[in-house]
Amino acid sequence: MKLRRARLLATLILFVILAVSAVWLSLNLPYRDFGNETYVRFDKGSGTRSIAQALQQSGVIRYAWQFWLARALNPLSTLVAGEYRFTDSASVREVFGRIARGDVYFIELSVPEGSNMFDIARMAASAGVMTASDFLHAAQDPSKIRDLDPAAPSLEGYLFPATYRVFHSTTPAELCDMMTHQFRRQWQRLVGVGQHADPHNVLTLASMVEKETSLAAERPLIAGVFTNRLRMNMRLECDPTTIYAALIDDRYRGAIHRSDLANRNPYNTYQNAGLPPGPIANPGVDALAAALHPAQTDYLYFVAKPSGGGHQFSSTLADHDKAVRAYRHEHAAPAAKNASKNAKKA
Repeated sequence: MKLRRARLLATLILFVILAVSAVWLSLNLPYRDFGNETYVRFDKGSGTRSIAQALQQSGVIRYAWQFWLARALNPLSTLVAGEYRFTDSASVREVFGRIARGDVYFIELSVPEGSNMFDIARMAASAGVMTASDFLHAAQDPSKIRDLDPAAPSLEGYLFPATYRVFHSTTPAELCDMMTHQFRRQWQRLVGVGQHADPHNVLTLASMVEKETSLAAERPLIAGVFTNRLRMNMRLECDPTTIYAALIDDRYRGAIHRSDLANRNPYNTYQNAGLPPGPIANPGVDALAAALHPAQTDYLYFVAKPSGGGHQFSSTLADHDKAVRAYRHEHAAPAAKNASKNAKKA
């Protein structure tokens, strides 16, 4: 009897040792059943079961129960939502550890001030987040900002320039949500609680200001020039609107041509009076502030300074023509000098 009990106990101990060894091996041996890389995303509120099933279906772990077991052995750990990128073989313990640490994979998408939706589409495509056409399709739907701007033809102007953390699985609609949400925050901060301003006209003006200059000190002045012209029923004749009209028509090739200036597209302010139908880019805080508070001046014209470093502002057409001649003379001189050198070499 004692011998039988001893054998039974030994068998039980051996079984426990084998079971523990099997569990240890199951949790610690690397496993991979996917291609070069795979992405698995867990939304907020995802439970252990759904996470485990997603990992199994993606080939990151062999069995879902392995992840449940790792969770049972780490009951105090918090599983962090997000997207995870897997490229190498990993054990269940390593996979669990990454999710518990929040080793989330993300891409920083930096959108500069003055970027238009075509620029953002190219950036998102280059980052491998989504196709340019898919983003443009989402950005051309203004429903997300209808409460702010019922007349908006698209989300242009409301895609606030900033750096965004996006996932490989981020959808165009989600990216547009992030950008328009950030715009709302900045707009509320600029306008103030209980204050009212027409975002459509302000954003349209701000986008033109943003595209005309990168100097913060000049933005209120340029906003003042455009405001003065609008008040006097003068055409704005803003080159960036001509470029945007060409972009809308899919005809822009990197420079403004006579045909672009003659284009009857509503965005071309050389051919159409008043503001264009909507923003031509996505302005930053400084340009928005300038459009909300234009400088009080009598300037009606501006042109780039010959030596660079900003613009020459003028109140009369005669002074403006003089500034334009100075700009053209300064830029014509190097070209003439180079032509002379080339002629001597020939």
